[in-house]
Amino acid sequence: MDPLTQGVLGASLSLSASKKQHVLIAGFFGLVAGMAPDLDVLIRSESDPLLFLEFHRQFTHSLFFIPLGSFLCALVLHRLLGKKHQLSFQQSWLYCALGYSTHALLDACTSYGTQLFWPLTKERYAWNLVSVIDPAFTLPLLILVVFTLLKRNAWLARIAVIWALTYPTLGMIQRDRAEAIGWQLAKERQHVPIQLEAKPTFANILVWKVIYETEESYHVDAIRVTRSIKKYPGESIVKLDLSRDFPWLDPNSQQAKDIERFSQFSNGFLARSPDDELHIIDVRYSMVPNQFNALWSVKLSPSANTDVHVEYVTHRDNSSESRQLFSDMLFDF
Repeated sequence: MDPLTQGVLGASLSLSASKKQHVLIAGFFGLVAGMAPDLDVLIRSESDPLLFLEFHRQFTHSLFFIPLGSFLCALVLHRLLGKKHQLSFQQSWLYCALGYSTHALLDACTSYGTQLFWPLTKERYAWNLVSVIDPAFTLPLLILVVFTLLKRNAWLARIAVIWALTYPTLGMIQRDRAEAIGWQLAKERQHVPIQLEAKPTFANILVWKVIYETEESYHVDAIRVTRSIKKYPGESIVKLDLSRDFPWLDPNSQQAKDIERFSQFSNGFLARSPDDELHIIDVRYSMVPNQFNALWSVKLSPSANTDVHVEYVTHRDNSSESRQLFSDMLFDF
């Protein structure tokens, strides 16, 4: 999730357990600790453009790292502020631990993928319940945290925690409804999906991107789930086949290794870009949910040495046409 949401959720949980005289400091400690795991974005390499993909939402987001991560936050925050506010180190650590503990579980509610049980497994858990940015989720949390601080009433923070549990539950119901429609669409097309997922689209839990895999292809549709169901049939794309799509690629080269790393990050949802034959796209994400206009890809080079990495490329589809297509789906009453 975005840093604001992570921070206010962390503050909500720490405030829900705070004493009245500790409200301000508990909220601040929870806010900072709730955002702290995302410091892993600083782990980057100029020579290896995929390094950050491996480390983002990895060890700092593991449930096993919560005691150590919160301890490190407490070491810094207690020295800076905790002592001045007559907190014991144990109290500072408690407020930091409560804030830190919310981060990974909230990230797992999105569709990006979080390594919750690293180092036991590198599996990325993505429950596909909420978008990485969703004002309908964040604003009530923010308002309740602000009023908790103003009124010094921990019960308002506890209501915020209840909302933080309720909204993803609504997302789960919506996701399951969208997946059921996706299976129906596949059946109507006489397809037998190997796997099928529904993912929330940007900033809402009404319009869902349904993607499913068959033997040869990926298929994507948009589903609007309210009291009624609206379907927006989409595109299909042939799955990546390295021997067919990139016959010149040395399987022992760094580029081939990077494709495997990118595949692990993308859960195998890869295809050659229809717009540039040297790009491999992650087909799971796009601005318009029934299209394969990818948000990121890796670019290969036929002339690169065997020890040269691929190029990681982000694509920002901010065209007015794409925004209008998505808006029409979201507000299609």
